[in-house]
Amino acid sequence: IITPAEGGVVHISKLRLLGFKSFVEPTELLVEPGLTGVVGPNGCGKSNLLEALRWCMGETSYKSMRASSMEDVIFNGTSQRPARNMAEVTMVIDNTDRKAPAEFNDFDVLEVTRRIEREMGSAYRVNGRETRARDIKILFEDAATGARSPALVRQGQIAEIVNAKPEQRRRILEDAAGVAGLHSRRHEADLRLKAADANLARVNDVIQQVTSQLESLKRQARQARRYKELTDEIRRVEALLHHAQWLAIEADVAREEAGLAGALTAVAAAVSVEAGLVTREHDAAVALPTLRDDEAKAAAGLTRIKLEQETLEREIERAGKRKTELDERAAQARRDLQREEQIAAEARETLKRLDTEAREIERIESRSEAVAGEAKAAFSAAEAAARNVEQRLAGLQTATAEARARRKSLLAQAAERQEMVTRLERQQAALETQAREIAASAAAADEGALDEARETLDALTLRGADLDEELGVAEERHEAAREAAAATRDAAETATLAASRLAVEVETLTALLAPDADAAGPRVIDLVTVDAGYETAFAAAIGSDLDAGLDEAAAVHWRLNDAPEIDPPLSAGLTLLADVVRGPKELERRLNQIAIVERADGPRLQRLLQAGQRLVSREGDLWRWDGFVASSQALSIAARRLAERNRLEQLARDRTAAEAKAGKATTAATAARSALDSADSLLRRLRQDVRETGASLTTARERLTVVERASREAAQKAASLAAGRETIVGSLAEAVAKRAATDADLSALGEGDPFEDQLASAEEDAIERRQAVADARAAIGSLEREQRDRAQRQQAITAERERWTARADNAQEQRDVVSERITALEEELMAADDLPEAVEVRRTALLSLIAEAEASRRGAADALAAADNTLRDVQAALRAAQATMTTAREAKARLEARLEGQRQRRIEHVRKTQDVVGVVP
Repeated sequence: IITPAEGGVVHISKLRLLGFKSFVEPTELLVEPGLTGVVGPNGCGKSNLLEALRWCMGETSYKSMRASSMEDVIFNGTSQRPARNMAEVTMVIDNTDRKAPAEFNDFDVLEVTRRIEREMGSAYRVNGRETRARDIKILFEDAATGARSPALVRQGQIAEIVNAKPEQRRRILEDAAGVAGLHSRRHEADLRLKAADANLARVNDVIQQVTSQLESLKRQARQARRYKELTDEIRRVEALLHHAQWLAIEADVAREEAGLAGALTAVAAAVSVEAGLVTREHDAAVALPTLRDDEAKAAAGLTRIKLEQETLEREIERAGKRKTELDERAAQARRDLQREEQIAAEARETLKRLDTEAREIERIESRSEAVAGEAKAAFSAAEAAARNVEQRLAGLQTATAEARARRKSLLAQAAERQEMVTRLERQQAALETQAREIAASAAAADEGALDEARETLDALTLRGADLDEELGVAEERHEAAREAAAATRDAAETATLAASRLAVEVETLTALLAPDADAAGPRVIDLVTVDAGYETAFAAAIGSDLDAGLDEAAAVHWRLNDAPEIDPPLSAGLTLLADVVRGPKELERRLNQIAIVERADGPRLQRLLQAGQRLVSREGDLWRWDGFVASSQALSIAARRLAERNRLEQLARDRTAAEAKAGKATTAATAARSALDSADSLLRRLRQDVRETGASLTTARERLTVVERASREAAQKAASLAAGRETIVGSLAEAVAKRAATDADLSALGEGDPFEDQLASAEEDAIERRQAVADARAAIGSLEREQRDRAQRQQAITAERERWTARADNAQEQRDVVSERITALEEELMAADDLPEAVEVRRTALLSLIAEAEASRRGAADALAAADNTLRDVQAALRAAQATMTTAREAKARLEARLEGQRQRRIEHVRKTQDVVGVVP
């Protein structure tokens, strides 16, 4: 019975079930004002409604659902209905008073839904939005109810409350007072305080690390001052080094110019040789096609004559094969003529034999009619005598069978009734024995054993109820610990993954931005720091000079030139590049002469620039004092490097924060896992106790059932035996009377068979008559078979005569045909004998023509080979000349490149010397 609370905060108005236990179809239970009851017989599903309420409120123990696993709440199918893969329960709550928790208090109606799928677990929703199980639990705990609330009274709960322990009664009072939800909130607050303590400990560790880093930075500052002093000493001798290098470069340029002049002479000579060889190759190539055509024509004529010779040889071969074939066919025709003559002689002999056999059959057929009439008359007489004997034998057999059947029936009836008397007497004796045994066992029955079994069962029942309650609490704690462990584990994995990803990015960028190990010292681009967004402007303003270093021993480098008073000032109100760039002092004069402007203002402000000043936009546009303008096209390599460096600093900060977060998350996950292990150990121990108590309870119930069954069976057996004895006594008297009547009928029937002698005589007479009829029938059948055989043989003789006559005629025709074929073959053989002489004359003529054609082709081939060799020699000489020319040109190109490199090196050295020393060499 469900009754909405009058003064509470939760008013359940509807319960909707789909696929939950026995509710396979969508089912709604309306909870109207007042009392709502569900009445029905046992097994109709009333308890499933209460379990649906508890399950929707967050019940986590499948044993409380009377199941072996939580998936058992899904409809498992019947013989007529298939199983479902999903179960869903929705509870509709009236929230017009707005007393629900804050996160759910925006709706007049709350629809709390729990849905479970096979192998997928369950999920909660409130008004269609995903919600955590703990939020659902707190929602109902604040309303003084819940899955384990005493307000939901299940079977046997009243007895449990009466026998409850003080701790369990305290839970009942807290639910009634509506303070159960405060326990969950206090637990969350404890967790937050512990996390704050861990954060404070982490801060202390960070302070200690920063202190140690500060000492390291002080040491680095002292080393930087020493480096500056050594750099000033190096710069004093750098001017002499630049002059010596310029002299060496001048000598290299003169040497390369002399080498280039010799290379040009070699190239001109190679070109002249190549031109002469090209002319010779052209002349040889022009004469070659005519000679090739002459050789082809001669070869074609020789090929044609050889083909005629091959054709003649094939004709000779075919003529020989044809003559052999004609000889074989003539021999075969003679053999065919001989075979046809043999067939004609065999046909004549066969026809003569058939005529003799036909006349013998006609003679036998004329005598068989008289013999057949005599046999039929003998068969009719024997058959009439046999019918008379059979009728007398049938009458005697019927009378004998009736007498024997009567005697056999009485004997079987007497044996059956004697067996019934014997069986009833044995049953009577057995009942007497059972009655004595039952009386003895009933006297020995101990009433104390029945009382003892009942007391044991009651004690184990109470113990099982206590363990179920403890197990429910442990399962709830285990579920909470599992959810906490899963949440902290996911958070730790996410934080660790984020920290690892940031570490990989930092290490990758650090490796990419690391200075070149082969360089003499760090470059300027690696020593400056640019504010975010100004990397492109800085790279466009400085350009390739960013690749230079500060080492004065390097070919290209920056040096400190501290004379700012000679630099003209930029216009007032402009942002200097020095304001957004931090780097070595060697760059200060350059940076102070560069201003950052908007792209639209650049052309206008360029006219105001003085010598050495520049304007640059954030997009990378450059305006120089001398009128030079460079538009931004794409992000330069230097700008990308500076941007990556800024990004590296941000990633380093993010990495530190992510590692700290990952450490906290890992600590929390370890603590949650420990709590889960403790809850799991307690849950396993309680489940083991429940299994052992259940086994003991089952044993006690079986013992009590055995004792009670023994007592009931003893009483029932005594009553049954009494009734059985009375029935058997009456049946035994009736069976004795029937057996006496059957014995009297057998005595009246007498001994022996009255028709035995007459039956034997009739049977012997019948056998003799049957044999006579069979002999007469066999004689008639033999005569009829002989007559049919003669008729069939006459038909066969007629057919054979016709077949052999046709065969003789056909043989005569074949002899005429074969004779004509032999005459034609002999004439064709005479013509084939004259063919070889004519063929030999043609062969001799063809051999003469072949010899002349081969001589002509050899002459043309020799001329073509000579011209081809001449062309090949000229081409080889041309390739050698071209290779020589190519080598000369490559040598010239290498010398030009080297000379250009030396000249460029001289220009670069002059520029570097001017930048470093201030004068040209």
